[in-house]
Amino acid sequence: MSGFREFIARGNVLDLAVAVIIGAAFGTIVTSLTDDVIMPAIGAVFGGLDFSAYFIRLGPIPSGYAGDPHNYAALKEAGVPMLGYGQFLTALVNFLILAFIIYQLVRLATKLRKPEEAAPPAPPEELVVLREIRDELRRRP
Repeated sequence: MSGFREFIARGNVLDLAVAVIIGAAFGTIVTSLTDDVIMPAIGAVFGGLDFSAYFIRLGPIPSGYAGDPHNYAALKEAGVPMLGYGQFLTALVNFLILAFIIYQLVRLATKLRKPEEAAPPAPPEELVVLREIRDELRRRP
């Protein structure tokens, strides 16, 4: 049990846990941005299209189904095999937005970190002493 406690107490494990929780919350925000803002705007530009309702039915509708044969969610709930390319398009837009934002964050973090890394590391003390000896020997006639 002590090994497990040490594993959990490591900083990088806790950092990872925090990153996963924040990432999940951020994913929810991006999903809402895509579903509630971007895709309706794209739909309005293209004449009121609802991308989430785009699908191709791959099988028959069950005989007891009384709902709308053009309602993706209802057909999916009824177990009709479908290819929901509208849902896929929405998920793809979600991914692209999330990937772009993560790219920008990594780029910003790299920019902020560069000034610290740009300074050359100090040479080892032995090298400094050897250079001083060399310079002193050169000065002697």
